[in-house]
Amino acid sequence: MIILTLKEQPSVPLEAEALCPDAMAGLAPDAVCGLPVFLGKRQCRLDDFFDVDGAGSDELEIRGDARNVKWIGRGMTRGRILIEGNAGMHLGACMKGGTIEVTGNATDWVGAEMSNGLIRIRGNSGGQVGAAYRGSTSGMQDGTILIDGAAGIEVGMRMKRGTIAVRGPVRDFAGLQMKGGTIFLMSGAEIRTGAWMVRGTIVSFTEIRMLPTFSHACAYNPVFLNLYAKHLTALRFSLPNDGRAGIYDRYIGDASVPGKGEILVWRPDACC
Repeated sequence: MIILTLKEQPSVPLEAEALCPDAMAGLAPDAVCGLPVFLGKRQCRLDDFFDVDGAGSDELEIRGDARNVKWIGRGMTRGRILIEGNAGMHLGACMKGGTIEVTGNATDWVGAEMSNGLIRIRGNSGGQVGAAYRGSTSGMQDGTILIDGAAGIEVGMRMKRGTIAVRGPVRDFAGLQMKGGTIFLMSGAEIRTGAWMVRGTIVSFTEIRMLPTFSHACAYNPVFLNLYAKHLTALRFSLPNDGRAGIYDRYIGDASVPGKGEILVWRPDACC
């Protein structure tokens, strides 16, 4: 394992795509220290900002408040990154495999356009989790993002596949222009949930304000959610209903597209 300890908070966001197992694996300690990072327009060395302990490997641990460090784990295909603290923008962007865990908070664009792998945020996240970048047609295409805290706007924007689960409240436009995949909202979301969604599933365990372009289809208990429950439980992220009596109201839309997405809203203690 290689351990990087942040010396001090960068004065402006530090672009550090080199903080990735693919870039570090097999490198000697001197080579790791010399990896390039960018502070504004200026190219610097990794050891200008981090104390480096160990040689390059598939396991990377970052210690300190890295909220101003961008692009950690960008495009990674393997290995594990543990961030003991906060993480900056674009964490795990375009990720293709491996695992990233953050013990603190993360900012915007976590897992943007990722295609595989697992990201776990123990604190809060910013907006655009698993989303498509501006001008891009597709967000995350597979993989799993788990957030123990709250999240910002546009969670899962234009996602095509994969799973996003958020324990805390989520802000506006969750599932914006969704094309597939599944979003779990343990504490609900603010407004415009599922706006312009084409396909995919949003599951809310708290009552949410529905757009008028979604219509109530039925009330039932979908069997496929049992598979998701097993998958998330294996990752120590259990769904909150725990088999209690209740039912899901199914809404379909967004009719303004028109779309074939669905929003499932859990109603505890409701009978069929």
